[in-house]
Amino acid sequence: MTSLSDFIHRFQLQLPSQPPHLAGNQRNAAVLLPIICKPEPTLLFTLRSQSLRSHAGQVAFPGGAADPGDPSLIATALREAEEEVHLPQDKVQILGQLAPLDSIGGYRVTPVIGLVSTPVSFRTNPTEVAKIFEVPLFDALSLPHYRYLDIKRRNQQHRIYFYWYQGQMIWGLTAAIIYRLAQQVQKSC
Repeated sequence: MTSLSDFIHRFQLQLPSQPPHLAGNQRNAAVLLPIICKPEPTLLFTLRSQSLRSHAGQVAFPGGAADPGDPSLIATALREAEEEVHLPQDKVQILGQLAPLDSIGGYRVTPVIGLVSTPVSFRTNPTEVAKIFEVPLFDALSLPHYRYLDIKRRNQQHRIYFYWYQGQMIWGLTAAIIYRLAQQVQKSC
């Protein structure tokens, strides 16, 4: 893959593969994978605030639990991105979504892919986000950059993915989402 248009073409022509097993979670959440449309496109990440009850200090995508007033999970992802990093919803063009994944916290998380037009400026909501950073899209989508660890939890095997970028470790559900996206767009058409 060499360009953003190639990524979009591949993403839109491939159906997301369904995970082999999803738990019967009742709580839905969504995250936005914001692709910043620059000459070298980037993927925006957040470093979660240390004061949060769960996943404090971890790298994540903007997102969170669905509210009863959200008309869709896409609306959830856009609302959360606006709350966490002040990303105006009208700056995001939704490409689609990946199959949901179950989180360790009991949420069924739907990743939503969106293109963010520039110029755009981000501001953190300090109660939720300590820092914002970007990773070159094609670096993040390079499967050889990932490592994994197989663990057994509750008598089930789980694969935990890891990815390092400039000293920042991206792991767990966030890395699994990117890895799944990379697998999807690198399938031959």
